[in-house]
Amino acid sequence: MSENLFGLTVAADKGLDDLQCQRLLSENRRYQEVMLQYRCALKALESRLEILNEEFSLQHDRNPIESMKSRLKSPSSIMNKMQKRGLSLDFPTMQANIMDIAGVRVICSFEEDVFFLAKCLKDQSDIEIITEKDYISHPKPNGYRSLHLTIQLPVFFAEKEIHVPVEIQLRTIAMDFWASLEHTIRYKKNLPINAEVETELKECADSSREWDRKMEHLLHILT
Repeated sequence: MSENLFGLTVAADKGLDDLQCQRLLSENRRYQEVMLQYRCALKALESRLEILNEEFSLQHDRNPIESMKSRLKSPSSIMNKMQKRGLSLDFPTMQANIMDIAGVRVICSFEEDVFFLAKCLKDQSDIEIITEKDYISHPKPNGYRSLHLTIQLPVFFAEKEIHVPVEIQLRTIAMDFWASLEHTIRYKKNLPINAEVETELKECADSSREWDRKMEHLLHILT
């Protein structure tokens, strides 16, 4: 048995599922205080993105953002990730090493919108870029495309200012369509992926990339 970062005693090799974690954490004040920081960081980032979306709409008569979806990692997911990395299970270690506890996925209309929004965020003086992974210019071998930013932004409370990391995934509708279905095929169905399926998935990814190029070309013709 071992004591984990949430103050719960569990079997280290088995961990806890989400339901057990949520039940045991419902009265854990320290956990609630820490996760409040991440929830507020998500709200602050979403607000900034909404402002950029409205400003762009006013200037260009269209919205670059089709949709946004935010999430917080579940307690069991955080613990499992820390255990796999051999990290000490405590809050300071979690906050210093797990950069994707808070995440926002931004679905854009066109590829150029992805880079526009990323540049706007990087130009904001109080945002620090921790990591940037451009899987659009340099797709993964399986064809996955998306722009990943890990940023740190300030969250203001009554008596303190805290800088909180948030992971942002920016992608087009076509990129998200492929990524969502690829995830369903690869992980949700729990089936082996053979070479033929890998090839088909890559071809679909290449097709989605061509859709983005053609639609962006049509946009430029019309505007």
